[in-house]
Amino acid sequence: MLLKHSLTPAQIFAFTWKVDIMLLLCCTVVYFLDTYWLSAHIAIPVAVSAVLGTAIAFFIGFNNNQAYDRWWEARTIWGGLVNDSRSWARSLLYYANTKDDPELHTFVRHMIYRHLSFVYALKTSLRKLPDEYYTRYLTKEEIDYIQNQQNIPNAILNLQSRDLQQLRHNGAIDGFAFLELNELLVKHCDQMGKSERIKNTVFPPSYVYFTRLFIWFYVIMNTLMMTEAIGAWSILFGWIFGFVFHVTHLNGITLMNPFDYHPLGTPLDSISRTIEINLIELMGDEPIPQPVKTKADGLYIM
Repeated sequence: MLLKHSLTPAQIFAFTWKVDIMLLLCCTVVYFLDTYWLSAHIAIPVAVSAVLGTAIAFFIGFNNNQAYDRWWEARTIWGGLVNDSRSWARSLLYYANTKDDPELHTFVRHMIYRHLSFVYALKTSLRKLPDEYYTRYLTKEEIDYIQNQQNIPNAILNLQSRDLQQLRHNGAIDGFAFLELNELLVKHCDQMGKSERIKNTVFPPSYVYFTRLFIWFYVIMNTLMMTEAIGAWSILFGWIFGFVFHVTHLNGITLMNPFDYHPLGTPLDSISRTIEINLIELMGDEPIPQPVKTKADGLYIM
């Protein structure tokens, strides 16, 4: 997730250099094609550029709106997970009657630590990157159990439900506390399912493909039109028009998959570490992990 409100020219170029080169090559080829051959056969009407530009703006606007909705929903889901994680730990610590039973107290604390495993396992599942960090808060038997399951975060929730029922059976929590804690488990499952829905639902590729195709068609037609009016300067102005449309479209594409590991994605590393810090502080344990550091001189955080 970006942290700065402005970008330097170098940072913009690092993001757009590929499309910049392709645009300059395309406009150059079109200019020479029109100058030495096409202009003798046909003149491109000015109205073509205006109509195409308006149509493409609608396509890009739709794509970007839908992409931002996916990104914002992902951020909302994980923001809710932060609050529900704090409530889970707080409720277990203060609702469970474990004063006279050290073994039960340890049992409750392990359920809180296991929730951290759930958060990190869910992050790993969404990112699709190898990461075994979530295993540090699980016992060997629990690791053996969950690694035999297709959905590791869901398997961890199964363990949480089992132990919550055990607390109820032992009289550590009453029926009201059980309902409250179980409701939090249901919320965790909802947040997991919503995240998986965003991750597994592919944005319709036809929208992306045709929008990109129409932008290139617009660049070609615009360059042809301007060549007859301003000559070689059409290469520069063709690049400028193409740059605006392509970068606007690229900005939306990068938001379509908010859980991917890139600077504009949802900062799962930072959010997971925040939850970890909050829960460990709540239990009064040490060492407390350090917050995730920013990258590229404070430009973004993962």
